Amino acid sequence: MTSADTHINVKDSNGVRVIEFCDRKILDELSISELGGELNSAVDSQSGANTLLDFKNVEHLSSAALGMLITLDKRIKDKKGVLKLSNINPQIYEVFKITRLNKLFEIHESADKALASF
Repeated sequence: MTSADTHINVKDSNGVRVIEFCDRKILDELSISELGGELNSAVDSQSGANTLLDFKNVEHLSSAALGMLITLDKRIKDKKGVLKLSNINPQIYEVFKITRLNKLFEIHESADKALASF
């Protein structure tokens, strides 16, 4: 599912949908909207709903993108799944702490550790 016009790479690992962001910066409304659509499609197309978002490529994230993540989390919970995040860089993690979203999301330092926790 990788092409020039997608913002994510999707793969499955032991029943968990692993979604890697391709963009280094998730800032503007258009790309956030497109990204939200791609994430929803990726979640809706899986049988289970356990999902890992891997932020290893992301350097900047806008507050509007946080809203999209909250919506995605609700969608996954409605499907009886769990959303976990990994590889969030320290600057972005600060935003999660300030907004207290580090309490909402289960955040792991690596994708391997996150996968092992499902």
